[in-house]
Amino acid sequence: MSSTEQTPRPARLAAAAGVALVEALGLLAGGVYMLVRTLADGGDLTGGVTGGVTLVALGLIPLAAARGLWRLRSWSRGPAVITQVLALPVAWQMLQSDGVIPYGIVLAVLAVTGLVLLVNPATTEALGIRRPGQDAS
Repeated sequence: MSSTEQTPRPARLAAAAGVALVEALGLLAGGVYMLVRTLADGGDLTGGVTGGVTLVALGLIPLAAARGLWRLRSWSRGPAVITQVLALPVAWQMLQSDGVIPYGIVLAVLAVTGLVLLVNPATTEALGIRRPGQDAS
């Protein structure tokens, strides 16, 4: 294979990158919203800024993972899986709170879908990740 040819990207891997991108955009938007609202309302400045900056920083993880998955980088699967696993308890808490239940449902669906896509054999093969006991042929 020449250097200009590239391994084909399975649809499942592209979908996993899309899930990670949607989660990243949600975190980034939530962080920016929290920062703007805190600065505009003049509420708890320390808590609002800390929360907003934290959400923006957390949004960078699935954003990097989405980019890595799209570019077929094997390192990107780890942060993507961790993001999905951490999203599950957050979704559960959202499902227990009035007013954010629809967001909890969306997050739960994204997290489960992302996990299924990321552990799919076609995804791991495209990323060059070998299963335990698999030869390095």
